[in-house]
Amino acid sequence: MTTLYGLNNCDTCRKARKWLDRFGIAHAFVDYRDHKPTPEMLVAWAGQAGGFEPLVNKSSTTWRQLPDNRKGAASDAEWKLLLREYPQLIRRPVVVTDDGAMTQGFSDNGFKKRFGL
Repeated sequence: MTTLYGLNNCDTCRKARKWLDRFGIAHAFVDYRDHKPTPEMLVAWAGQAGGFEPLVNKSSTTWRQLPDNRKGAASDAEWKLLLREYPQLIRRPVVVTDDGAMTQGFSDNGFKKRFGL
C-alpha cells in the first residue's frame, strides 16, 4: 500500500489524496505533525532525495521564521533534529510505495508517471 505523508490542512496533500482516490490507488495518509517521522525514516528519505536539503521546503513560512543559525544545519544529526522539531518543513507530500521508493510533491503528470498510468 502507498503511504502519503503530509499535513491534513495542506492543499497539495488534499489534491494528492483526491488524485489517489480518483484512480483507485489504495493508500494510507499520515499527518507528520501528529506522527513525526522517525530518524531512520528521515535518513532513508534523505538518501533517496539526494540529502537532507532537498527534503526541506525553503519557501515556507516556517523556514523563513527560523533563526539563521538553525538554517545552516551542518550535519545529518542537526538536520534530523530540525525536521523532527519542525516536520512542517518537509516538502509535501512525501509518497512512499511498498517497494520503499520515495518521491516528494504532487502533480497530475508526476503521479501518472509514478503510478504507471
